[in-house]
Amino acid sequence: MAVVKMQKISICALKKNRKAILEKLQSLGVLEIGRVLDEDADFRRMDTVGKKQGFEKAAASVDQSLEILDRYIPEERSMFAALEGKKLITPEEGQNVQEERRELLKTAKLIYDLDREHAEQFAAITKLMNSIESLTPWLALDVPLKAMKTERAVFFPGTMPGGTTAEKVYGILAEKAPEAESVDVHIISQEQSTVYLALICLSEEAGAVEEALRSEGFARPSQAWDETPARQKEQMEKQIQACQGRISEIEEQIKALADERERLKIVADYYRVRADKYEVLGELPQSDRTFFIGGYIPASAARKVADYLTERYDCMVDVEELEEDEEPPVILKNNPFSANMEGVVESYGLPVKGEIDPTTIMSFFYVFFFGMMLSDAAYGVIVAVVCGILVLKFPRMSPGMKKSLKLFFYCGLSTIVWGILFGGYFGNIVDIVSAKFFGTTITPPALWFVPLNEPMKLLLYSLLFGVIHLFTGLAIKGYLCIRDGKIMDFFCDVVLWFMLLAGLILLLLPSDLFASIAQMEIVFPGWLNTLAKALAIIGAAGIVLMSGRSNRNPALRIALGAYDLYNITGWLSDVLSYSRLLALGLATGVIASVINQMGSMLPNNVIGILCFILIFIVGHAMNLAINLLGAYVHTNRLQFVEFFGKFYEGGGRPFHPFRENTKYAEIKEETLS
Repeated sequence: MAVVKMQKISICALKKNRKAILEKLQSLGVLEIGRVLDEDADFRRMDTVGKKQGFEKAAASVDQSLEILDRYIPEERSMFAALEGKKLITPEEGQNVQEERRELLKTAKLIYDLDREHAEQFAAITKLMNSIESLTPWLALDVPLKAMKTERAVFFPGTMPGGTTAEKVYGILAEKAPEAESVDVHIISQEQSTVYLALICLSEEAGAVEEALRSEGFARPSQAWDETPARQKEQMEKQIQACQGRISEIEEQIKALADERERLKIVADYYRVRADKYEVLGELPQSDRTFFIGGYIPASAARKVADYLTERYDCMVDVEELEEDEEPPVILKNNPFSANMEGVVESYGLPVKGEIDPTTIMSFFYVFFFGMMLSDAAYGVIVAVVCGILVLKFPRMSPGMKKSLKLFFYCGLSTIVWGILFGGYFGNIVDIVSAKFFGTTITPPALWFVPLNEPMKLLLYSLLFGVIHLFTGLAIKGYLCIRDGKIMDFFCDVVLWFMLLAGLILLLLPSDLFASIAQMEIVFPGWLNTLAKALAIIGAAGIVLMSGRSNRNPALRIALGAYDLYNITGWLSDVLSYSRLLALGLATGVIASVINQMGSMLPNNVIGILCFILIFIVGHAMNLAINLLGAYVHTNRLQFVEFFGKFYEGGGRPFHPFRENTKYAEIKEETLS
């Protein structure tokens, strides 16, 4: 339960060692770059935007070529590819690829160019096919499909609306162009909505003929061809065949480049890392011969880094403590069990300076409540076994994924324990199977009690666990007050509330209301009842008088205290929130029992057994998925709202070190040895 101590480090070194120092710091990944020195006449910052953008562009072009390769030759991946993590390579492998980076960039460009040509060939085929389709109605025409003329005559093709006949065309010309007497009309083909025709007329009559026909819907073809339609179609079909042949060649060329996939991934990461390096380089103040770099570093690594650099380079390294009001980036460090719950805290907010890391305390409650909500031993076995196998089988998975799986592994173990306590094994499957197939009902005994039979008992224990959880949060607040020397705050904001809440609880337990709910009667001795009343009265009075202690106005002070006392309703709602432990615990068991009951209604034959198995597998898989999600969400809520609300605010800034942020591969970690 700790936040890693941070220090500030400042490094002043010769420019000739800049590349080596930056690359070493980047490979170590322990330094978050910060502003060390402002610009002045001697120290300036380089403009590295162009270089950085160049490296980013190179990385993007290689990424694009890899995406193209995946389209043509998909990389074989298992269904657990997301868990396999990045490929681990040696520094030598990385160096070899770096030396060939320019050739690999050319390879990436070649892949891109081939893919573009591939798309262009497909576009050309589509265009040719559309042209062939437009030529089909004209295939009977034995002259080129274009307007032609001689000294005396004009030939032009065109279309008219469906149903147009040669006689109708002559009628239109007779009506609207009576001067045109020498016109010859040929119907080439016709469709339901279009008639394809060709006309021959005298040159001096061509304008009047076309104008007359246009008034009735005549239109010339959108394209003109120098060959007859049949000949033109034959030529375009040959062009399509040529395009298809070129497409096959391109696909083979791209497939032949698939062997470069792994090296392309490494070179993409190389340019990505270089871009990050030049981004940092642009932030460093530099003189003609020296440069400064610095920022935040974990205290455990500060001295090792300082010693390493001073031993190998002509430089000065200064490690110093943080200023009192300085807010450093945050790294959490916990025991192997609690470290897996750090993601839960991070999703709420990292601790700010002065706050404690609540992960360790929260982790035990988290696993406890999660198991109680899921509360089926068989489900717990499934979750624990699956998560355990995945963690062992895929050691290279990302740290975040590994923590999440370990979190669910421990939650699965907790679920097993609660399932045994409550006697839940796929609901009541043992009872159903034994009664249906063996004629004798066998009920595995619950080590504690069966929630479906005693729901009020489970409710009382849920509220009890909630009170313990909330009181723990209030106790942590008290610890923080004592640690910071705020004794008055400790007494007024913690002790008085403990007195009030403890007094009210002791007054509630022997009451008729509690007896009617719990179906049990508790009798306290007289002195304990008197003590409970005294605690409640003293606590309430103290809160009214002391909560507004920072205000000098007595009336306003009491008003603020009374308002704070009203917060007792908030405590009541917080405690009642833990009834969700009952609700989700019962939901798991009830749904499981309904699924089992559905399967038991089938006949005792082969088909019935097969259907029973199918209902069992599908039903319990859905029940597990739904209640696993429900347990996760509501366990988080109990931590975020009820528990953290008593002492924790969060809002810390995560640690972002200068490191090799790769996408595809990782180089084996370097050490300071």
